[in-house]
Amino acid sequence: MGKVLLKRRDVVAELLKDRGDTIVVTGLGSPSYDVMAAGDHDLNYYLWGAMGGAAMVGLGLAKSRPDHNVLVITGDGEMLMAMGAFATIAVQAPKNLTIAILDNGYYGETGMQLSHSGRGVELDRVAASVKFDWAARITDMAEVKDLRRRVHARNALNCAAISIDAEEVERVLPSRDGVYIKNRVKAALGQKI
Repeated sequence: MGKVLLKRRDVVAELLKDRGDTIVVTGLGSPSYDVMAAGDHDLNYYLWGAMGGAAMVGLGLAKSRPDHNVLVITGDGEMLMAMGAFATIAVQAPKNLTIAILDNGYYGETGMQLSHSGRGVELDRVAASVKFDWAARITDMAEVKDLRRRVHARNALNCAAISIDAEEVERVLPSRDGVYIKNRVKAALGQKI
């Protein structure tokens, strides 16, 4: 982990600034609260109880909707549950998919146990090793702004591990009704429900 630790809510607010029709998939727990705190949106696909599924849901949406940017915002613990997804996503390589990993080095949802990334596993290097087009560790807000630009460029498969502090912030809970969330996203994409 770098020495500079960013505030998770500042990072997410910056990533979602001027988001347009970007589809946002959130990992279980804090990333969902962070995205909700930045402002609810019909194209926010909050995942509840699907730990390890955010990146693969993002892949499916990116492949089926190449006319949209797809941004997965997840935590290091959630992404560690999906290590195999890195390879599958890299093989598929949709140019409209970005995975932003909010990496505080802890499993926040289960009691703040030190995660693998807290013990030195570098998720951005995992993404680079399986040939994501662009992968990096982000440690300052200028790099977050550059990541937002990359999301909207829609010309590369991106993955960023963003060093955030482990401060616990107030939960801002989105709906927990999975059917409602799915149908809302589908309706926003013009699909029949």
